[in-house]
Amino acid sequence: MVSLIGYYTTQFGELWEKSLSDLIEEAINGVLKNTRLDKKQIGAIFFSNMLAGVLENNLHTVSKIAEILGVNIPIFRVEAACASGGVAFHLAKNYLDANPGKNVLVIGAEKMTDYSPEETTSALASAASGEEQEAGLTFPGLYAMMAQYYLGKYKYTEENLAYVSLKNHYHGTLNDKAHFRKQITIEQVMSSPYIAYPLKVLDSCTVSDGASALVLSSDRNVGRKEKSEIKVLASETANDKISLKERNSIDEILATEISADKAFTKAKVNRKDIKVAEVHDCFSIAELLAMEDLGFWKKGKGGKRIKELSTMYGSDGDLIVNTSGGLKASGHPVGATGIKQIGEIFLQLTGQATNRQVNGAKFGLAHNVGGSGGTAVVTILGV
Repeated sequence: MVSLIGYYTTQFGELWEKSLSDLIEEAINGVLKNTRLDKKQIGAIFFSNMLAGVLENNLHTVSKIAEILGVNIPIFRVEAACASGGVAFHLAKNYLDANPGKNVLVIGAEKMTDYSPEETTSALASAASGEEQEAGLTFPGLYAMMAQYYLGKYKYTEENLAYVSLKNHYHGTLNDKAHFRKQITIEQVMSSPYIAYPLKVLDSCTVSDGASALVLSSDRNVGRKEKSEIKVLASETANDKISLKERNSIDEILATEISADKAFTKAKVNRKDIKVAEVHDCFSIAELLAMEDLGFWKKGKGGKRIKELSTMYGSDGDLIVNTSGGLKASGHPVGATGIKQIGEIFLQLTGQATNRQVNGAKFGLAHNVGGSGGTAVVTILGV
């Protein structure tokens, strides 16, 4: 059985004084300290990053990591758009299944705020299809089309979407590593400028800098009694067509549905057993689709259910979602996001989530998406 034994994350935000290498080094040193491991006890590293090759003209960061650590172990770079972190974790888990008795470090990092909005937007658009890019579509536009279709089909309004941002910004106030730590109102969301109708500024996550790291282990000689440990019950991924126009429906992400069904079957737990989840809320519509595609809410009910705020910390709901603040408030340094999501579940299941601790959670889920749904990863963890 593969276990998750440690987590560390840097601050997420506009970290202009730090380079990508600085963030990587902080995250690695932090997670080694938290797990009380020496770098010599790490057998391999999986590094999640999307944009360094585009924005920094640097595709060989793995060698820089070897230089930072002073090691000569296998280091693999993983790129799967905004799902890079989840896929890196998935591959690390499979590596340990094939190479038992080792410790593996998984790190995700991204440096996005040093560049102009045009440069960053163009780089992120590389995760869309060539046809969509040629048409001038960026991800706000793609998710806006998904939102328009969903709202029209199920007779909801833009206000329904606003409750996602309201909830996740509240959660962000409870996370000292979050990019945004300020509550917002429904009125503020509704009055914020449109970026792609019906999505507004406050329906959308921002670009961020940051790095997050995890240690996975199948080494039974590591002294677990002194450390926090949770089990990796399942990590499943699936892909779908990259072009929105080629999909059977644009109010669902098939890759999420497939990976979720596989993960729940592999983990041998029911959806009702999940008490805390981190889902991919790059835009408000994305969280509603995720909750339906993961099977937590019935199709078409998300717009109604979100207004109940039953997934907000402090409610009486059976499932609390995006306690970290999600991508919306915690920030979205794309290579780090999937790692941070799993790390948040680690904190919750080990009782280390402090002022946002969900009591009694024994199982948690992390959901990471690349592009407009071309890649999805679902990870289920348990105590």
